[in-house]
Amino acid sequence: MKRLLLIAILIISYQGFSQEDDSTSKSNIQTYTPSKLLNKGQWDIKWFNNLYTQTESTFTNGTEPRQTFFTSSIDIFTGISENNRVNIGLLLEFRSNVIGGRKALAALSFGNDGITERSGFTSFAPAIKFNPIKSVGNFTIQSAFHIPLVDEESNSNNVFLDQKGFIWQNRFFYDYTFPSGDWQIFTELTTEYNFGDDNDSFANDSFNLVPGIFLSYFPSDKFTILALAQHNQRLDLGNNFSQNFTALGGGAKYQLSKVFNVEFLYTDFVRGNNTGLGKTFNIGLRALF
Repeated sequence: MKRLLLIAILIISYQGFSQEDDSTSKSNIQTYTPSKLLNKGQWDIKWFNNLYTQTESTFTNGTEPRQTFFTSSIDIFTGISENNRVNIGLLLEFRSNVIGGRKALAALSFGNDGITERSGFTSFAPAIKFNPIKSVGNFTIQSAFHIPLVDEESNSNNVFLDQKGFIWQNRFFYDYTFPSGDWQIFTELTTEYNFGDDNDSFANDSFNLVPGIFLSYFPSDKFTILALAQHNQRLDLGNNFSQNFTALGGGAKYQLSKVFNVEFLYTDFVRGNNTGLGKTFNIGLRALF
């Protein structure tokens, strides 16, 4: 996995920096926000990696043994409609988690001893993305149905892998670019209904509301820096567990070539209830063609 990541970055970087500069058209990072749908026959493939690590939580006082949760996801979408208002896709998710005070990067060893580490493919989801209001082209909805692949959520050594339950997720996207073209606001509201056997998952019979806002500044067509704020509110629908947390962060995106771009994000969980208070380090690679 490490070698594949390095090779991918080297290839993409070579392609990006060897192409001629084209300042007459907007880059994909400006045009193709999550609110933008693909044209018929167009493809969008995103590989996103999230490393969450914590030594604090609201369950204890002070520091505690480090826990790290790595999530690697691949989102594949394509346009299918003549009027460019419907996309279909598939979401795939792989996880690698370590506990017991091990170093954060130990999660990238992708071990599976069941004592302090577990890893594997954990879910997949068919998805559809569409524009419900023709006159508001920068407002879209993405709906996905996540199907779990894990046999057990936490094993006998309390090593958690992923939720063992179904998730119906809906994401509402909207963006606005200021007349100067240098600033852009992107907003998102995610809803998740978690359900399944009550004994399988802590999250079943709960509903998540996740609003977020991203403010981007474009020093150039091919580069943006951004700040973000997100909140997650889990509502108890019968499982006797509620939760909430707020994260702040920032990052950058760079258009490597006409096809590829890369993004880096950092977030800090600044507050919460019934949750960890950790940090995330993220890198994403995207191909749009």
